[in-house]
Amino acid sequence: MYTVYAIKSKIDSRIYVGFTVDVERRLKEHNSGKTKSTKGYCPWELIYTEKIEKRIDARKREKYLKSGVGKEFLKNKNGPVA
Repeated sequence: MYTVYAIKSKIDSRIYVGFTVDVERRLKEHNSGKTKSTKGYCPWELIYTEKIEKRIDARKREKYLKSGVGKEFLKNKNGPVA
């Protein structure tokens, strides 16, 4: 099982989307500066998660959420983490 996730920088509200098998570990990596693409924008908060069974499907969903339409979906998403 894979988790597609979105995190939001508390510094400038940018959104990063990825997928992983362990979202808690991955969020810790982002917040500890171990991820090159996100280390300059710490701290991060988890704003969205979605469980997907197959890796290929998780990758497709990640790509969609990284698109303009997908980012708008995440920006307009209200309420708790899914």
